[in-house]
Amino acid sequence: MERNAAYANLAKWFEYLNDDCDYENWSQYLIDKLARYPLENGLDVGCGGGWFTRAFQKRGYVMTGLDISPEMLDFAQEQALKEGLRSEYLLGDIAKFRSPKKFTFVTAINDCFNYIPKAKLSAALKNVYSALQKGGIFLFDISSPRKFREKIANTVSVDDRDDVTYFSFNKAEEDGVTMEVTLFSKRADGAYERTDEIHRQYIYTEEEIRSALEKAGFTLLETEGHLGEEKENSDRIVFLAKRG
Repeated sequence: MERNAAYANLAKWFEYLNDDCDYENWSQYLIDKLARYPLENGLDVGCGGGWFTRAFQKRGYVMTGLDISPEMLDFAQEQALKEGLRSEYLLGDIAKFRSPKKFTFVTAINDCFNYIPKAKLSAALKNVYSALQKGGIFLFDISSPRKFREKIANTVSVDDRDDVTYFSFNKAEEDGVTMEVTLFSKRADGAYERTDEIHRQYIYTEEEIRSALEKAGFTLLETEGHLGEEKENSDRIVFLAKRG
């Protein structure tokens, strides 16, 4: 059975299948965080389908989206055009990316850094640092260890809808989780097409991220749970850091 890279097939369905995550409220939370600082242009790392990139742009920020998946970027550009937004999207891996310009802020939302292997974390953070202007803001999140170990590891996730059915078979590994994703998507002729892809996410603790940020030269300003909730019971940990 052929398995594709992560998001090769899931890209066009991702936002649709995640319609229960309350993108509107989540976006507003992030915008409120950024509004406390005099920011102008941003780099949205791991932008995926571009929901947050578009949300920031609608609030007046000049945005560039960066993602490793060409399929995700195609979808992001299509959505931006539908909404009348002139957006710049770049194909690249933040662990290797050398930004051609400087930004006043960088974001990485919805598990982006969980996809980065631990051996590449330092390089990724150094590249974020280099992409920022002096005093620039870095706002990002990770899925918490509790979420991986108690909700994802060794489970099967299913979402069955009229036009698509999603399965994710989640296997715990030593430092993360491997997710074997199967999609059955409805074609124009009414038949369903099966596609398969592999996702690999890594478990990071708050302490690991904190230490790596400091080594990269960042000053950590604050951490909290998703949408400001207590970290201990949250599925996400949010980090706000500043370039020196």
